[in-house]
Amino acid sequence: MASVELVNLSKSYGSVGVIHDISLTIGDGEFVALVGPSGCGKSTLLRMISGLETITDGDILFDGAPVNDLSPKARNVAMVFQSYALYPHMTVAENIGFNLKVAGVAETERKRRVEEAARMLNLEPLLGRRPSQLSGGQRQRVAMGRAVVRDPAVFLFDEPLSNLDAKLRVQMRSEIKSLHQKVRTTAIYVTHDQIEAMTLADRIVVLNRGRIEQQGSPMELYTNPANAFVAGFIGSPAMNFLDADAIATEQGPAARFSDGQILPLGDRRNIEAGRPLTIGIRPEHIHLAAQNADLSGQVELVEPTGAQTHVVIQMGAVSMVASIDGSTPIQVGSPFHAAIRPADLFVFDQADGGRIRDR
Repeated sequence: MASVELVNLSKSYGSVGVIHDISLTIGDGEFVALVGPSGCGKSTLLRMISGLETITDGDILFDGAPVNDLSPKARNVAMVFQSYALYPHMTVAENIGFNLKVAGVAETERKRRVEEAARMLNLEPLLGRRPSQLSGGQRQRVAMGRAVVRDPAVFLFDEPLSNLDAKLRVQMRSEIKSLHQKVRTTAIYVTHDQIEAMTLADRIVVLNRGRIEQQGSPMELYTNPANAFVAGFIGSPAMNFLDADAIATEQGPAARFSDGQILPLGDRRNIEAGRPLTIGIRPEHIHLAAQNADLSGQVELVEPTGAQTHVVIQMGAVSMVASIDGSTPIQVGSPFHAAIRPADLFVFDQADGGRIRDR
């Protein structure tokens, strides 16, 4: 195991910069997820850590020692890609142990480590099969076994579940989390799926255009996003964003929307009247009210998901999504009266997306 430190790391292709002065410390045994939209630089950053991509500027340190000039093999990292990259003519056991064989590990030791990895990943009944005889989830476990058997200092995962169907992704998330709990090797996991990041990682690093927007535990980012970008990226369904103007009322500041509806903002005395705002409301914080509604609209779409129902509400020229109890009957075209606690609101500056704190 090893700690990983990125110091003022940058990457450019000619005049085009893709990673901009990133500094990040990942503790020994920590599981960190790098998340962000396509093109944000997360896979490039992972490849720089692995040694597959050169560095334009900055340093990468493992346990305090620079590895900038070391080859991927010399860095002792194991990488799991979204493509399984298994040898079709080899059995599962041969695929898992291939790198050990190339490294000259004795057959007895090689067999022991392959069997140990197979037990860890529930692959023992499959050791004699070839990849064509395996499901997608089983092939991904074999790829993980090939990484585990090397006993690396750092695991690197590059969107390993993106080729799997929804049910298998859920299963494999559990497999990866269980694996990390067993081996406690430092892990860096790249994904565009924030659900994967929140369920797997000790810490999430949100990237945007080659820069770190915010980092923290999954719940820190969910409850205390630094800006509208992070708030919209963390949480499912995604946060609603409604543009409004701040007004002053006898009860304190409030937001006035384009259709004239007014939403109290609670004890946020630092918001001056006339300031353009973006109000963030998580779907799970919108409650169906019989009366004394904070906001009202008309049901435009109903999406049952089982335990919850996602309701799209048309409110003047804008719409928002609410997540309500799945047993609540609701019809398209019916009125929707929403109750929202001021404490559950997120207020952002409309110009730059920065979070406006309560005080």
